[in-house]
Amino acid sequence: MKRKWFILLASVVAASALLAACSGGSAGSGNASASKGITYATAKDINDMNPHLYTGSMPAQGMLYESLVENTVDGIKPLLAESWDISEDGKVYTFHLREGVTFHDGEPFNAEAVKKNIEAVQRNGQKHAWIKLSTKIQSVNAVDEHTVELVLSEPYYPTLLELSMTRPYVFLSPKDFSNGDTKDGVNGYHGTGPYRLTEHEAEQYAVFEANENYWGGAPSVNKITAKVLPAGETTFLALRKGEVNFVFTDDRGTDSLDVEAMDGLVASGDYRLVRSDPMNTKMIVANSSKPDSPAKETAVREALWHAIDRETIAKRIFNGTETAAYTLFASNVNYANVELTERGFDPERAASLLDESGWTLDGGGEVRTKNGAPLAMKLYYDIHSSSQKTQAEFIQSTAKSIGMQLELIGEESSSIANRRTTGDYDLLFNQTWGLAYDPQSTIAAFTSEASYLHTTSGIAQAEELYGAIEDVMVSTDEEVRKSLYAKILTIVHDEAVFIPLTNGNMTIVAPKELQGIAFKQTQFELPFEKMKFE
Repeated sequence: MKRKWFILLASVVAASALLAACSGGSAGSGNASASKGITYATAKDINDMNPHLYTGSMPAQGMLYESLVENTVDGIKPLLAESWDISEDGKVYTFHLREGVTFHDGEPFNAEAVKKNIEAVQRNGQKHAWIKLSTKIQSVNAVDEHTVELVLSEPYYPTLLELSMTRPYVFLSPKDFSNGDTKDGVNGYHGTGPYRLTEHEAEQYAVFEANENYWGGAPSVNKITAKVLPAGETTFLALRKGEVNFVFTDDRGTDSLDVEAMDGLVASGDYRLVRSDPMNTKMIVANSSKPDSPAKETAVREALWHAIDRETIAKRIFNGTETAAYTLFASNVNYANVELTERGFDPERAASLLDESGWTLDGGGEVRTKNGAPLAMKLYYDIHSSSQKTQAEFIQSTAKSIGMQLELIGEESSSIANRRTTGDYDLLFNQTWGLAYDPQSTIAAFTSEASYLHTTSGIAQAEELYGAIEDVMVSTDEEVRKSLYAKILTIVHDEAVFIPLTNGNMTIVAPKELQGIAFKQTQFELPFEKMKFE
């Protein structure tokens, strides 16, 4: 089917090129260059853009709103705060704000605006409990017009990292607050960011125009339009017709771009393809605490790890757009460059582990048993992810070769998330939070009932693991943190509760004239303000 789609695309490319030659213009991308605008395809509407809630499009919110600090490849850098001081006990952060900044509606950005926004987030604390910082903020004080003091209940080293996230600790004009708050809705979407939301037709499109008064200088690309289109053939035909001229994977799902089709677009000469460094790790999560599941045994989890051919998954299923992963985090994640036992594709080793732990094949059967129970588990995948389904089928076949039976069940992502919370699973597909959030956010989730508590609570070193996690979050000593993270990552690696598959990245298809394409330290945003047409 993919080959037929590639042939169809090639025909479209050829026809478009001929049309361009006859008209003296460049198909698809020429109009974009003339208008200095970008129109990107999005599989879903931008939705409610309240930055203190979680229904809005993160790429869109990243254009409107800003945080005090920015997470970059070189560490935390100033954004709306030009500098900051941290008290010796690690509990008081004093931010010195950038002067002369205004919200899109003309309201001044100052210490009072920061105080009102952070306090609004804190009043909806239950919604934000996944961010540990929200549980540690005691008060926020406006010292003077451009100085803000954030007081914590205890030291918390990821404070600046969590303040730099796309949401919720970003800033909305106080005039947009509804009855002095944001948790029940807002009256507008005026941030301090490089773009303003000027038009929105639900489920159709949204228009963002350059903020001419932006403190960092008006963006070169003066208009960005988010157009709602279904992923797949419709989007690529829209690219060729010039209806859209920009696509990026992590706004639309990691397997929404057909690789052969992308190659065809690039070969046409009108587009180029840009990929980021690894942003996340795709993985299978095993339930170590389910009493009647074989997944509770370390040997079974380790055997499954050895039974997965990641190189083939990366090359054949993802066509080389993702790389094989052998650890929970890629080495470019902070604190994750730790020496861990290598565990590659080795069916013989997998079979040996099962033999040693008492799982045997009797009477010529295909499924191993132990004490009369079969080595059978259910593997849940997102029904809307074609790559997860394909991976599941491939893993099922290799697991069968070592006497392990996997029943594949596709469900809605919300249903899978609920299973993760309740512990009603053996195995399920998931992924790490992503580069800007890790390792601290994924690791903090090891102790959360809403996330990975059932994954980790059944292992022998669970209490030791949880103690190390608690300690690393409050440590103010860099060397101590490195040691604690090494301990945490070694425990979960040795227990094989998070079975890595591939490292995912962000892929962009853009007009060849568009320069300055870069990536933030997140899989959810792009620095559109840095882009420009030649």
